Amino acid sequence: MDNNRNVAGGGLYRVEIIAQLFGVTVRRIQQLTQEGVLPTTETVDGRRYDLVPTIQQYVKYLSDKAYGKDRSEKELELREQKMKADIALKESQGELHRLKTDIAAGKYIAVEEVTMDYERFFVTFKNFAMSLPARLTDEISGYIDPLEARRIEKELHQKIRNLLVAFVVAGVSKQDGGKK
Repeated sequence: MDNNRNVAGGGLYRVEIIAQLFGVTVRRIQQLTQEGVLPTTETVDGRRYDLVPTIQQYVKYLSDKAYGKDRSEKELELREQKMKADIALKESQGELHRLKTDIAAGKYIAVEEVTMDYERFFVTFKNFAMSLPARLTDEISGYIDPLEARRIEKELHQKIRNLLVAFVVAGVSKQDGGKK
């Protein structure tokens, strides 16, 4: 052993020699090299395996595999997916809890209640709008003759009715695609 704790006496060997030494196929040695388990050294004759580090790495690989330290890529991928799913579940549970708390605190109201409020508002608004022609006619009745006042009232009444119908049609078509 030298000062860097490297064992002397090693050499650079071809893949076939390493496969024969370990009792596996050449393809398996190539797979282990691709997985980063076995290191290679570039030489003028191509890639070669340094005997001592190769043996040390292979023994470490087998030891880790025997004691369950080796994790396959698929297992790591599945664990990662599970962790992401757990995180998403926790986030959705947190959001659900926040919504339930807000509902209990009265920050949200039922759709039916909102619908009833809107209906009441629009009925009141319609009644107010439909009363405008009579009010306006009453205000100007002293300045024009009664027949003209009645004609203006009818015209205003019809225009307001048309505007309200157009408003309702526009609201219905935007809300549910034009279905009544």
